[in-house]
Amino acid sequence: MKKKRYEGILDEVPRFEISLNVNKLEKGKYRLKIINKKKIIKSTHFSKK
Repeated sequence: MKKKRYEGILDEVPRFEISLNVNKLEKGKYRLKIINKKKIIKSTHFSKK
């Protein structure tokens, strides 16, 4: 019996990734800031209900 062989092409996988798990946060509104060299490069708001 021959072994089956599966092939495919994957999209590019991000080299660096940061995940934020909000399960442990209390309910409320939050502000997330991404800072590089003391400068805010991205700021976003989110809320957990």
